[in-house]
Amino acid sequence: MKITGNIITLNEEENIVECIKSLQNVCDEIIVVDSYSNDNTVALAKQLGAIVIQKKYLGDGPQKNIVQEYSTFDWILSIDADERLDKKMIESINQIKEQETNYNAYSFKRKNYIGKRWIQYCGWYPDICIRLYNKQFTKFKETAGHSSISEKNVQLLDGHIIHYSYKNYHQLLHKTNRFSSRGAKMLQQRGVKVYSFSPPIHFISSFIRKYIIQRGFLDGIDGLTISLTASINSYMKYAKLLEMQKTKTSSESLWEQ
Repeated sequence: MKITGNIITLNEEENIVECIKSLQNVCDEIIVVDSYSNDNTVALAKQLGAIVIQKKYLGDGPQKNIVQEYSTFDWILSIDADERLDKKMIESINQIKEQETNYNAYSFKRKNYIGKRWIQYCGWYPDICIRLYNKQFTKFKETAGHSSISEKNVQLLDGHIIHYSYKNYHQLLHKTNRFSSRGAKMLQQRGVKVYSFSPPIHFISSFIRKYIIQRGFLDGIDGLTISLTASINSYMKYAKLLEMQKTKTSSESLWEQ
């Protein structure tokens, strides 16, 4: 088995070097699909030997599937620029590279961090996701929001994807605005209708799910902050959609990265 590593990027000069170095432990080629970065992302990727393809951003799923047109190999390992492979994951992948397989894909647990703090609750762990797959049998869903691979013939491997989700609380709250806007646009595209009571109901239900049901309280102040931020995101998503309904407006650019 030979593997093509895939990363989609936009202005990821802070992350791209370590991300590519992580993939180089298991991949036989690395393809970066870049959305016309205006920093040093492309130059740094090329210096490390990656193939760079520049394409306008089409949404998460479509963008991650672009690699299928250019990859030399059938097996693709897709990670984001702020993700890394831990030692056990590297060992597991290198082991299966030497074997025959009857699986179409492999999944891994993912550790999500704020700064250097691993968040174990709030639904952030084990956060199992399929990232190594055979393009002849499956691919990412063609959805514009956060996409995933849906495959039944899959095996969970040992090891973790390390995801440096946010540097700090400031970045967590800052991204909430972007995510809520994107979520509102997705709901609008699906024709979802909301009412004045929708935003507060979704705020409350989101907080109960994150903080109580998913035991966010066990993560201390991190768990409370994440639960509140997720609730604000849910509230603003429906509030923005309600505003668009009332003003009969929509965004010209549905899927900004």
